[in-house]
Amino acid sequence: MAQTKAQRSAAAKKAAATRKRNAAKRSERSAKSAARGAGKDISKAARSVEGAAKKVAKAVTKRVDAETTARGGGSKGKRKSGR
Repeated sequence: MAQTKAQRSAAAKKAAATRKRNAAKRSERSAKSAARGAGKDISKAARSVEGAAKKVAKAVTKRVDAETTARGGGSKGKRKSGR
């Protein structure tokens, strides 16, 4: 049996609504996935910064130790002059 014009119009509206819903679902999934990825990137960056800060602190400590050693070993076991 052939469809009437009204039936075709109703079917087209229904199909358009379905396409719109499906597109919205895809968009939502994409947004959630992007948010998860961004969260992972942020935590990775934070860990990287933390690691870099530790390396800098260690380098500064080594530099200070080297400077102290080069100038006579610091104040450990030494008396101040003038006593």
